[in-house]
Amino acid sequence: MPTYITLVNYTQHGIQNMAESPERLEAAKEVTEAHGGEYVGFYLTFGQYDAVYIAEFPDDEAAAQAMLTVAAGGAVETETLKAFTEDEYRDVVAGLD
Repeated sequence: MPTYITLVNYTQHGIQNMAESPERLEAAKEVTEAHGGEYVGFYLTFGQYDAVYIAEFPDDEAAAQAMLTVAAGGAVETETLKAFTEDEYRDVVAGLD
């Protein structure tokens, strides 16, 4: 399954209710599974983004639906990137003219 890396920023609501954040992470994992995905990892980060959520989904539509569902909760804003493995990257580069 393709891998998706979601960059996460907490909203004011999310920050004000930070104690609930671990439960929201568990809910995000459930949303991922409900859309046919598999949770890979979560990292709290410093810098431009507050956290990174990594999951695999069967397709772009499932990934988009899951992350829109998570963001609709109002505690986070997300930006999702589709990731290519090293082998996929090499195939892409090999196909260049």
